[in-house]
Amino acid sequence: MNNAILSSLLKEYERKRLYAEKDLENRKNKLYSENPRLQEIDDELSKIGISTAKALIQSNSEELLNELNLKVKKLKNEKSEIIKKLDLPADYLLPNYSCKLCNDTGYIQENYTSTMCSCLKQEIYNIEYNKSNIANLEKQNFDNFSLDKYSDKVDKEKYNSEISPRENISLIKDICMNFINNFDDPKEKNLLFTGNTGLGKTFLSSCIAKEMIQRDKTVLYQTAPIMLDTIIDYKFNKNNSSDNTYKNLLDVDLLIIDDLGTESLNNIKFTELFNIINTRLLNQNNKCLKTIISTNLSLPILNKTYGERIISRLIGDYNICRFFGEDIRFMNR
Repeated sequence: MNNAILSSLLKEYERKRLYAEKDLENRKNKLYSENPRLQEIDDELSKIGISTAKALIQSNSEELLNELNLKVKKLKNEKSEIIKKLDLPADYLLPNYSCKLCNDTGYIQENYTSTMCSCLKQEIYNIEYNKSNIANLEKQNFDNFSLDKYSDKVDKEKYNSEISPRENISLIKDICMNFINNFDDPKEKNLLFTGNTGLGKTFLSSCIAKEMIQRDKTVLYQTAPIMLDTIIDYKFNKNNSSDNTYKNLLDVDLLIIDDLGTESLNNIKFTELFNIINTRLLNQNNKCLKTIISTNLSLPILNKTYGERIISRLIGDYNICRFFGEDIRFMNR
């Protein structure tokens, strides 16, 4: 990981956190001035907190603690009722942090240990790996996914299917939604998107990426050529490459490998591709990892190109989604 990138991101996180806390302070002051009773309640709650701490230290009296807890409950109920009558959200007096997991610190404290939050990991992935590949998630998401771009006409001879492209893409979308909703289920299979260019494979990958990031999962997007070249550079210690990229390929929650079949192949790349696919299937860190592979190659050509070891993993552990139809990039223009 580039230390300059991390340092820059942490400064941005500090800025966001301070802004959220300053915003809360302003909202509190305005609310207190208009509703003095709310400040009285918060002041009383603070005093009770101090009294509770003293009681625990001095007497550890269960009766006193119960009495203080009852007062706290009554005050909080009164506060909630005031907030409700003012037609304000229940969390109005909480900071509006961008990330509710780490409160915009970038790290989560748990059991006396500090671990990097998924939001900070994702920011690093976006800068170091994803770059322009999934940078357009505001547009490439399910809200902008339209079945109408696909033909509703069945053409068995042309598409080798009893259903229309529109019905097919609808079924694929359902498979994708199951993938998203059951992401943490080890039994939920990975996804293999196969079909000609311009049929929405990359778009759907981006839709899934958007959903998973919103669910606090990390997503790393790489084209097969770049991914395999990066691994080879690491293995042979070229270009001062570090082991971060390789580790991230193995550990990221969702790895999207696009354009499989466009890379220049050799025995080393075959081996490394198999290692990535197989290691992620094994989930060695007791972490449910998922992979999406997108290719323009058909299954027979994949089998001929990559051999039995890789194709058996794809057939056995991936839901195979075959895209067909006309190039949607030129439809409905």
